[in-house]
Amino acid sequence: MTLHEATIAEGMRPTRVEVNLDRLSKNLQAIRQRVAGRKILAVLKANAYGHGLKAVARHLAPLADYFGVAVLEEGVLLRQMGLQTPILVLGGIWERQIPDFIRHDLTLTASSVERLEQIEAAAAAMGARARVHLKIDTGMERIGVHYYNAHTLQEAALRCRHVDVEGIYSHFANADSADLSHARLQLERFMEVLDFYARHSLPAPPLRHMANSAAIAALPEAWFDMVRPGILLYGVYPSPETPRTVPVQPALTWKSRVVYFKVTKPGHPVSYGSTWQPDRMVRIVTVPVGYGDGYFRSMSNRAQVLIRGKRYAQVGRICMDQMMVNIEWDSAWNGDDVVLVGEDDWGNRIAVEELADWAGTIPYEILTNINTRVPRVYVSSAR
Repeated sequence: MTLHEATIAEGMRPTRVEVNLDRLSKNLQAIRQRVAGRKILAVLKANAYGHGLKAVARHLAPLADYFGVAVLEEGVLLRQMGLQTPILVLGGIWERQIPDFIRHDLTLTASSVERLEQIEAAAAAMGARARVHLKIDTGMERIGVHYYNAHTLQEAALRCRHVDVEGIYSHFANADSADLSHARLQLERFMEVLDFYARHSLPAPPLRHMANSAAIAALPEAWFDMVRPGILLYGVYPSPETPRTVPVQPALTWKSRVVYFKVTKPGHPVSYGSTWQPDRMVRIVTVPVGYGDGYFRSMSNRAQVLIRGKRYAQVGRICMDQMMVNIEWDSAWNGDDVVLVGEDDWGNRIAVEELADWAGTIPYEILTNINTRVPRVYVSSAR
């Protein structure tokens, strides 16, 4: 019996996410082969893109060189699990948090001279050393010192006595576009920033990095010393325009089950707002998943699901906890699997990109909005 079957048998909620850990391993290996010897920073922010932070981190710890998270709390959780993998917190930080970064051996993003000086002061007061990566804004306008002022941050780093500058990095705004001209401009700016070290006969920080998932696929010249796969690690490409240069597969399947069946007559509207009604006698099944689980209400009357090897339309407004599906005059039974994202037993597939299209958003938002009340089940041939 697989872990999935055992857990469901014990009464798990019928709406669940199944994560294939073998696919995660293979995806990371495919990325490693693509980048030819560069280090891999596996991005685990936002609950590992909806896949479950704890289990994914534990599985990838022997395989990744570095982890990347967005906020202090994610890094602390990984340390409390006993993981020793280096962890870079990619987001902006608050001054009062700095001692906690140092206590938990988390690598900080130094995004300004002021922030770097605060890190230096905190480390000195604690009699400790802090590890940082300098953040350079080459065209994102989010956090980081502007590329044309980067020398001020680099010079400030030379004055620090309690800070180890382990890395320097930037982030692409448009590497997932068919037109890579802005990405190449950002890359050129970053390389100019790196010239600071040669001009001053100084060694560059050992980890120079800029490549996100899209740049891993499309911009080999941006790989430097380390790359930062996010959504690509989970088997999803960042955009339709990104070239398919890495053989990855989606690791996540989102399923539910049929819990109710009824016949609905013509002219009898379904769900809130009466936005859909059949023009003939149809069979409607209810599925216990809704926008409270992250199945977006904006997909109402657009989404499709897989039941017994066939695609069917979701009808009526998606509710907080339930939704209805029109199976026409086909058969379905209470307990039948309903595939929301992923593959069914007949080889049919609903891609996360389809949900993104139905919801008018991007695959990132679909994955990261799967609520934590949806249980995660981990499948691996090694189990």
